Amino acid sequence: MSRSLVSNTGPIIALALIERIDILQSLFAVVMISEDVHKELLEGGPSGRGILPYQKASWIKAHPITSPVDPLLMTVLDSGEASVIQLARETKADYVLIDERKARKIARDIFDLSVIGTARVLVEAKRKGILNSVGDALKQLKEAGYWIHGDIVLYAQKEAGEK
Repeated sequence: MSRSLVSNTGPIIALALIERIDILQSLFAVVMISEDVHKELLEGGPSGRGILPYQKASWIKAHPITSPVDPLLMTVLDSGEASVIQLARETKADYVLIDERKARKIARDIFDLSVIGTARVLVEAKRKGILNSVGDALKQLKEAGYWIHGDIVLYAQKEAGEK
């Protein structure tokens, strides 16, 4: 992959929960987040456990959004998701990392962005020899309370050659 990425809060928290936030640095030349996502990460995310790994990841850069977020986005998504889509559009990022289904669909179908999720990042990490087992990583995520749909788990394991 090794290009630019704009990430939402959830996937960074997910990778932090399994102590593999480094995967993003290995796969992408540039990892950006919006200022809204930066604030959410400093609060630790929904679990309260994202702050320390994120603070150590100085290569994740928060970027301001230069134009207003589309008001329609703000009515259907939370401010983090909406700002991620806006930042990806402004920076012409190669990929947007979002796990939430509605935000993924909007980013892909309405704004024609290349959307990936945490499971895809894990598959790519295994393909590059950065991760030993996608199945083990997904199991750790589940045990840590991070939910990924069962169909996505099975598909990721199949893509990684584990099923």
